[in-house]
Amino acid sequence: MNGTTTVRLKESPSGSARRIWNSISVALSLTAIVLYLLFHYVLQIKSGLATLPLWAAIIAGGLPLLYDLFRQVLKRQFGSDFLAGLSIVTATIMGELLVATIIVLMLSGGQTLETFATKRASSVLDALAHRMPNIAHRIVDGTTHDIAVADIRTGDRLIVLPHEICPVDGTVESGTGTMDESFLTGEPFRIRKISGSQVISGALNEDFALTILADKLAIDSRYERIMRVIETAEQHPPRIRRLADRLGAVYTPVAIVIALMGWLLSGDPDRFLAVIVIATPCPLLLAIPISIIGAISLSAKRGIVIKRPVVLEQIGGIQAMFFDKTGTLTHGEPIVTDTLCFSGATSTDVLRLAASLEQYSKHPLASAILHAAEEQKIDLQTVEDISEKPGEGLSGHVAGRKVLVAGRRKLAPEIAKLLPASTSGMECVVLSDGQLVGLFKFHDRPRKEGQPFIRHLKPKHHINHLMILSGDRDSEVQHLAHIVGITDVRANLTPEDKLKIVRNETEKAPTLFLGDGINDAPAMMAATVGVAFGQNSDITAEAAGAVILEPTLGKVDEFLHIGNRMRRIALQSAIGGMVLSSVGMMAAAFGLLPPLAGAIGQEIIDLLAVLNAVRTSIPTKELRDF
Repeated sequence: MNGTTTVRLKESPSGSARRIWNSISVALSLTAIVLYLLFHYVLQIKSGLATLPLWAAIIAGGLPLLYDLFRQVLKRQFGSDFLAGLSIVTATIMGELLVATIIVLMLSGGQTLETFATKRASSVLDALAHRMPNIAHRIVDGTTHDIAVADIRTGDRLIVLPHEICPVDGTVESGTGTMDESFLTGEPFRIRKISGSQVISGALNEDFALTILADKLAIDSRYERIMRVIETAEQHPPRIRRLADRLGAVYTPVAIVIALMGWLLSGDPDRFLAVIVIATPCPLLLAIPISIIGAISLSAKRGIVIKRPVVLEQIGGIQAMFFDKTGTLTHGEPIVTDTLCFSGATSTDVLRLAASLEQYSKHPLASAILHAAEEQKIDLQTVEDISEKPGEGLSGHVAGRKVLVAGRRKLAPEIAKLLPASTSGMECVVLSDGQLVGLFKFHDRPRKEGQPFIRHLKPKHHINHLMILSGDRDSEVQHLAHIVGITDVRANLTPEDKLKIVRNETEKAPTLFLGDGINDAPAMMAATVGVAFGQNSDITAEAAGAVILEPTLGKVDEFLHIGNRMRRIALQSAIGGMVLSSVGMMAAAFGLLPPLAGAIGQEIIDLLAVLNAVRTSIPTKELRDF
């Protein structure tokens, strides 16, 4: 595991064998159907030789399915798969081998696709492992040696080079630089690191080399803990009952009762066979998957990647929605939200002095000050004697005035007492010739569409419970929550905290989690529907059921609409097909529809259901409503 001891979840031998056998069954069924059509219609072979490929497919592919059918009977589970298995048996008895083989193909093909989609969850750990470095640089007697991350010991001196991932949790011994911890902690800003600063594994060192002392082993560091939480989330996925199973649970008993009544009342077993043939649940086995495929295609055209098709079935029933803050409801970058002026200075004067200095700084807040000056079209002044020593702030001479930009903790007590009490957000103070002239306040920039998007979720999508789950400070999260209109707020959360909250809420009602950071991945996997916002993290994208490539809340609304539309069309196709099949079943039960006519009637019903299902791939004019 790239220097760690985490063990990735492995597929059980029986699960692996079943997956391989399903794939073989798909290939065998397709080959058998093609050979039968070639023998029977092209070569005009009418003997039993033409049906040999079909027999092979039914025996090889059908027997495992019938074994599952027997197990379902023992468990008293009677879904669409049960009726399909019964249809295989019935069609084989009737001599409708082509029909039996097609049903084998549909069942094994559907299980293969489902297994593939389900297995993608375990790739999250692969992505996590590949993000972490294999090698660390340990300093011994002034010489740097490359060692495996697993060999790092507490107290080791390590050097983290620019653009490298920090291998363990530690403390900066020397060097000054900036680290991006936002995907791990939920804090929106790049964090300035100086001697004595804490660093965490998985954070990206952005500019200068840092020498750190390892505080923990790799296995005990922050990043490794997140990996273990994700393993826990994989082991306890949300319980999801597929749409076809819910419909099949009603349709299957009805079909069997009608078939048995037709047989018992007439004494003619052919009526049982005729009912079962027309009752074959092809609208469930075909219409719903085709609806999903169409919705996946439409989503891709709109910049939404569907990683797990089941989310399209689940999205319409969502009752609770959870948001990460940083990078989701906000842009993940600071902006100047307020400027307080002192000593007769104007906001323009303060901004000009500070921006003139900050154009030479790499401090995380420098870009926010420069952006504010650019918006106000303020001309910057000449700077001399620039200095930015660790822990002392940024200073220099601007147009002949000695200017200092620093935190309030760096000020003399007589100056600090002039400042108002500290509130939410970050701040910096501006002094000119030793005199207090300004105070900047910063907040993470909220998305403009945040409030209307949040406001429309309940009336338009019937989502009643909204919550922000963030690793950021409570004051920051409360500030944003007030802007967007969310009252349920949880702050200072670890990935473990988020996972616990989402798992508990998902047990009560279907949930959706929207986030963009690595620390969101466990909660994303525990929710009924997990949505990754943007392409900031491969780990988050792998954990999600859907990925919004263009990080706008409007695209999230499109995803909601596509899922709701897919569900509506799938239900139209499936229920419409079942209603028509039920009419046919009644006719067959009364002897008005022989088995052959029933088989033909079922094919017509299937065609109508499939044609309606294809509509999900056709884009509509409007997929947003806020």
